[in-house]
Amino acid sequence: MAKERVCLVGSGNWGSAVGKIVGENVLKHPHLFEPEVRQWVFEEDFKGEKLTKVINRDHENPKYLPGIKFVDTIKAVPDLIDACEGATVFVFVLPHQFVRSVCERLKGRIPTNAKAISLIKGLEIKPQGVTLFSEEISRLLGIHDVAALSGANIADEVAQEKFCETTIGCRSPEDGALFFKLFNTDYFHVNVVRDYAGVELCGALKNIVAVGAGLSDGLGYGSNTKAAIIRLGLMEMRKFGHTFFTGVQDTTFFESCGVADLITTCSGGRNRKVAEAFALTGKPIDALERELLNGQKLQGTLTAKEVHEFLAPRKMTAEFPLFTTVYRIIYEGAPIDSIVKDI
Repeated sequence: MAKERVCLVGSGNWGSAVGKIVGENVLKHPHLFEPEVRQWVFEEDFKGEKLTKVINRDHENPKYLPGIKFVDTIKAVPDLIDACEGATVFVFVLPHQFVRSVCERLKGRIPTNAKAISLIKGLEIKPQGVTLFSEEISRLLGIHDVAALSGANIADEVAQEKFCETTIGCRSPEDGALFFKLFNTDYFHVNVVRDYAGVELCGALKNIVAVGAGLSDGLGYGSNTKAAIIRLGLMEMRKFGHTFFTGVQDTTFFESCGVADLITTCSGGRNRKVAEAFALTGKPIDALERELLNGQKLQGTLTAKEVHEFLAPRKMTAEFPLFTTVYRIIYEGAPIDSIVKDI
């Protein structure tokens, strides 16, 4: 049987942590996978050198995941087409605003029988409808049944091998078994479910809730307030899923991708961190991204805007008061204490 060749599409903080896991796991299953894993790395300069050169020499991404070593079979490739050539399994792990442009470049270059999984925590939300990124990747590249992975997985902790769980949503039992072997470790426990839509919805919508939690923290409110925001946010996530998608299961919200990821993100994630700084300093979000995230983009604020633009023409903003309040604070200058007064 021909072995699978894995390509990682993306190399930021989370992409680098995932690359560490994938690089180690393909070596644990030599009967299934080729040992070399190519990783597309958007080329940047790092202290006067090309980032890909540094990664391939030092087996570390010092810009986005410093201090964490990879196996030497991870190969950083600056050209997207070269990175994907010959691959049969694709792991998409890049900011959701870049998915379409990357897939457009890959059109016609990926076999339709390839397997793919999206680790992208976001949704393609437009006024006319909501698209899951697994479905968008499938549509653009002609790959059937693209899976999704999401969970309570702060990248630095995963890279440090601190125990956690994650959820894979996959319609194909065979692909689910393959992805289990590609991602599961002693410290990164994988549970595979069929509800890929619920997995992706949780991964995107929880970022809006985390912005609300960060605003609360910035105002100095306590644990009770944050717990209320988390509970209300979980209810709005569930309502959004049941209202606009068929087949979303209640049990998915109790997986790692649901309540566990929501708790983690509202406690220590980047959306909470930047929102807290926004409440404390009043600086614009883009300035805080540069200052606190090394230039990486925040997901929660963008998703809040997209969700609002989807709900508004349907006259449904009042049915999602937490999502709407986060939007109004960030984009319309509503008072920050609206986060407790208007939800």
